[in-house]
Amino acid sequence: MKKKIQSKNMISEGEYLNPRNPFIVMKFGGTSISSANNWKTIISIIKKKIDNGFKPIIIVSALAGISDLLNSLTKETSSSKLDVYINDFIQVHEKLAKTLNVSLSSIKIELNYLEQLVEGIKLTGEINDKVIARIMASGEICSSLLAEAYIKKQKIITNLLDAKELLKSNLDSDSRSYYFNATCNFDVDKLLIKRFNDIDGVILTQGFIAEGKDSDTVLLGRGGSDTSASYIASIIQAKHLEIWTDVPGIFSANPHIISSARLIKSLTYEEAQEISSAGGSVLHPRSIRPAKLSNIPIYIKSTKDPDLRGTLISTQMNEMGAQLKAVSQKNDVVLISMESIDMWHKVGYVADIFNVFRKNNISIDLISTSESNITVTIDNYSDSIDRELINKLVEKLTSLCKVSVRYDCSAITLVGRKIRTILNEFSPIFDVFRENKIHMVTQASNDLNFTFVIDSELSYKIIHKIHRVLTKNFSEDSIFGKTWEQLTTTIKKESNKNSIKPWFIEKKEKILEIAKKEENIYLYDSESIIKALLELKSLSSVSRIFYAMKANSNIEILKIIESYGLNFECVSIGEIKRVLNLFPSIDRKRLLYTPNFASKDEIKWALEQNIFFTLDNLYPLENWPELFANKEIFIRLDTGSGSGHHEHVKTAGILSKFGIPLSEIGDLKRISENIKLKIIGFHAHTGSGIFDADNWKSIGEILMSLTHTFPTVKYLDLGGGIGIPEKIGDEPIDLIKLETSIGSLNANDKDLEIWLEPGRYIVGQAGALISRVTQTKGKGKMKYLGISTGMNSLIRPALYGAYHEIFNLSSNDNSKEHEIVTVVGPICETGDRLGSDRLLPPSNEGDVILISNVGAYGYSMSSNYNLRDPAIEIII
Repeated sequence: MKKKIQSKNMISEGEYLNPRNPFIVMKFGGTSISSANNWKTIISIIKKKIDNGFKPIIIVSALAGISDLLNSLTKETSSSKLDVYINDFIQVHEKLAKTLNVSLSSIKIELNYLEQLVEGIKLTGEINDKVIARIMASGEICSSLLAEAYIKKQKIITNLLDAKELLKSNLDSDSRSYYFNATCNFDVDKLLIKRFNDIDGVILTQGFIAEGKDSDTVLLGRGGSDTSASYIASIIQAKHLEIWTDVPGIFSANPHIISSARLIKSLTYEEAQEISSAGGSVLHPRSIRPAKLSNIPIYIKSTKDPDLRGTLISTQMNEMGAQLKAVSQKNDVVLISMESIDMWHKVGYVADIFNVFRKNNISIDLISTSESNITVTIDNYSDSIDRELINKLVEKLTSLCKVSVRYDCSAITLVGRKIRTILNEFSPIFDVFRENKIHMVTQASNDLNFTFVIDSELSYKIIHKIHRVLTKNFSEDSIFGKTWEQLTTTIKKESNKNSIKPWFIEKKEKILEIAKKEENIYLYDSESIIKALLELKSLSSVSRIFYAMKANSNIEILKIIESYGLNFECVSIGEIKRVLNLFPSIDRKRLLYTPNFASKDEIKWALEQNIFFTLDNLYPLENWPELFANKEIFIRLDTGSGSGHHEHVKTAGILSKFGIPLSEIGDLKRISENIKLKIIGFHAHTGSGIFDADNWKSIGEILMSLTHTFPTVKYLDLGGGIGIPEKIGDEPIDLIKLETSIGSLNANDKDLEIWLEPGRYIVGQAGALISRVTQTKGKGKMKYLGISTGMNSLIRPALYGAYHEIFNLSSNDNSKEHEIVTVVGPICETGDRLGSDRLLPPSNEGDVILISNVGAYGYSMSSNYNLRDPAIEIII
């Protein structure tokens, strides 16, 4: 007798439960299991599954950030740095254990074993792949032990099984992928099914881990916990597989970049494979095939709102004809072009080329061919391919053809059904390529995707334009659900009830009074600036902080910053003169000048001011050596790769105009010795909007490694770019972790000073743009909300595609009615958008609109375009 599932929380209400095999596999990711609040939700989910007659098989990842921490640990041999990593590992688990009120003793044995492995590294100064794999597994082992303790505490019978009992690698030990990118058989195991049926309660195990030859611990590669869950679901023939993460499903684009992205309610396995392979980060591509072959439905759900429907991946297909479903983006793509006239009509030539890739264990992703050219991109999902390996590949290929390699590319993929029949709709997006090159275009024969490869600096702009143009007809129906903005509004309201309100909400009435006197205002909150200054000054590992005044050069703000003892980083003569005019008695060594492609006269003037000077190009040294003879200067270096919230704010890498590349260090050394130039500091800045606290440590390690070549260096400027939360409720950067990370450089032991040069972190959140509604307009499904200023005041959305939250201060705080609108200004440009597809309460002419986080690069980048005055500045 089959029992029908009645729970409204089960997505597939028509599904029937077989009492002999009631398994559902539930994978919980690192973010989901890293907080006590999430664990309360997880327990509720588990209990509902049990009440509905299911037998949950729970698979957990490592806690958030732990895999990255362990990966960094395995690259170290320094005893002091290894100790820091171990302490950080313990503290993360200690903190969670405390909030869950469970004993840390549950992971004591594993911690001891991890410490023993690290002691071995200290003694030998070496580490092999077998040890690396075992160290990396510690994250999942410890999280599963804490999970077991907590679930048992909730009076749920829990059986923790070693993942190595369940998953066996099918790779030979001499395979390059053996330890770090293992694959497993997933045939049905009747004995395991019987064993699971005989076990009372829930079954808990680790993701990411499998057993290799001779009981070795092997790993399933990046995203391995998804793959573990799919393997186990297939082996035991589970009813379905649930992937629980921090987003409520798969969206039509990355919702963290495009807030108007819509939830996709259902996908076929093939469509899901295309989206995930093309850069979708919710589900690992390797996890789909086992579920597909076993016909096991996959549900993507969110622990932040478990009642949301989520995305169903199955064999079901909604025959709606041609339909674009998603726009995916894959960054850090490597493009290899191979050219030879010998290719033409030569049997086996292409096979010979691809055989070179095979012998080097490099998987090809995209392929485009002509009579004399083959261009491919490399699939690097396992993160095992580096430039050294590519150089070896090129060396082998050059005997067959002419080879060129292009790094820093992005692949943009349109995914849907019958793509071929709607290619004509893509024409508007190609306008942007009039001055920019497409390196490759491919269209799959299965008619599921259309991909083009471009320089990564274009990707952010392109992904926004594609989504806006091609998905304008998306609406809530059988395929698409609500937008990310709509889905998260309720969640944000709930999570923000007990959180600290931003200053502009606390001071709402005062702002409304000010708005009665002026129409368009840049309003700055001095208390917010002071708070940020005090936070930065608490970083004891940083010797000096220089304010990047290009972010905001408002005179009153500069006075506050100077009064708290911060220094000034300037990028123009105008900025230097403003500081000197405001503070004529200031110590000149509190100014750092970092020009970019400045003229000879500007550099000459700056060098005469007795301020710190930074050079980021060898051209001035080679062509104007007389300016630098016997001088002391900083050198800005390009560390090779940029960071940040999108490509336009990345300031390192081959596509960035900033910094001297590391490959020119030898030339720098030769020239500096010839003209008796003394290099006293190194400077590097990789980008803006960075939340990875280890970013500045990575920069510091590169700069410190060069001090042996330049022993006169005393200062290491690690740049700025500290991220600020984009939205209310977003988590800020962990300053304690930043302090620990920079402190682990042990710069003081080497008599080096560490400097930072934040700008947006100090003033970004302190600024709000206040304006008024002028008109509203409806055009089909689009609704526009016009305000009295636009890109003349705030160009960041048009220039960068930057996101700023928008509020209607005149509306009722408790208003339940909302509508999706695009907020635009009065400038005669299509790009005059301040926010696309935003969820706002119904707005009327004269309503006061506030745009947040504009204290940095707002007024300082404004203009009088269309002869419209930008918003005025007021500080409170």
